Amino acid sequence: MAIAKAERLMSLALCLLGTRRPLSKRELRESIEAYVEAFGPGRGVAFGPGRGAAFGPGRAAAGGPGAAASAAEESFNRMFERDKDDLRELGLVIETVENLDGETGYLARRDSNRLPPIAFDAEEAAALGLAAKVWQQARLAGAASGALHKLRAAGLPEGVDPYEAHGALEPRIPVHEAAFEPLMLACRDRRPVVFDYRKATAARPEQRHVEPWALECWRGHWYLAGWDRDREDERVFRLSRITGKVRSRAGKFRAEVPDVVTVRETVASWAGEKADRTALIRLRKGAGYPLRARAVGVRELDGGWDELEIPYGHGLDAWLVEFGPDVVVLEPAELRADVMDRLRAVAKG
Repeated sequence: MAIAKAERLMSLALCLLGTRRPLSKRELRESIEAYVEAFGPGRGVAFGPGRGAAFGPGRAAAGGPGAAASAAEESFNRMFERDKDDLRELGLVIETVENLDGETGYLARRDSNRLPPIAFDAEEAAALGLAAKVWQQARLAGAASGALHKLRAAGLPEGVDPYEAHGALEPRIPVHEAAFEPLMLACRDRRPVVFDYRKATAARPEQRHVEPWALECWRGHWYLAGWDRDREDERVFRLSRITGKVRSRAGKFRAEVPDVVTVRETVASWAGEKADRTALIRLRKGAGYPLRARAVGVRELDGGWDELEIPYGHGLDAWLVEFGPDVVVLEPAELRADVMDRLRAVAKG
């Protein structure tokens, strides 16, 4: 159904862009195959009270304003108005013109629907190249490279190589999780999804019904923010803990989708980026450099260990577990207990 609608909108847009004079509803109905298949060719239909209508093979015919003719006329009018509104929402400028006979016609002038030339300076080209490099190890590498080539053909400055190295560091966003692509498409299309998710403190995964909002990358890990229908609350899911396939479900979102900034703040909070206190840990020397970078205090200990004071927020327990035997939590007690629970769950498999 989505493909059929897209083809119908494309046909309507081409008709409106290709005409030199306004086309009436009758003419558009007779010219676009999707309308003819749905409502018949509409010969003699003037779309006014008391006008007759003719239908195609296999359809009921009425010589006057009969029930079948009126129903088909109303259905076409509703579809046409929706299609016209959809094209305008997509950015097509459609003019409404009334001829000398008082009949309304429609057209989309090319001058009003022509995009201005695309132009980039050297700094903008470098930024585009940097953005494309980010995805070179991900499944979006082909799409990013293709988009960059199109932009180069459309206006990137001559002599500027967007892939040229502009520094010693080259950014990469690795995407190894199979759930990334279906979730990215579900976020784009606003489609609910179902997947099996294993919490760090659980030995087995459980099914989750989620309205996906956005994907965010924190500390090299991908997270999905969305609305958990079972818990009726917002939740953040780490993609590496999604097991099995991500399955789409029909229907619309029930919860309102927040803006991008709010979603990022939610992911940051769940990923442990926002801290309201500190924790004390023991860290083996030569290990845990990301922890050392965030430490607000470091004290050397005997036996090859250091004592670190680090910001403590939601998600810190999951992060500390990743360092295995190189980290020992000293305080607070609840953080130590959470880390031990996670380690026991991992040990159980």
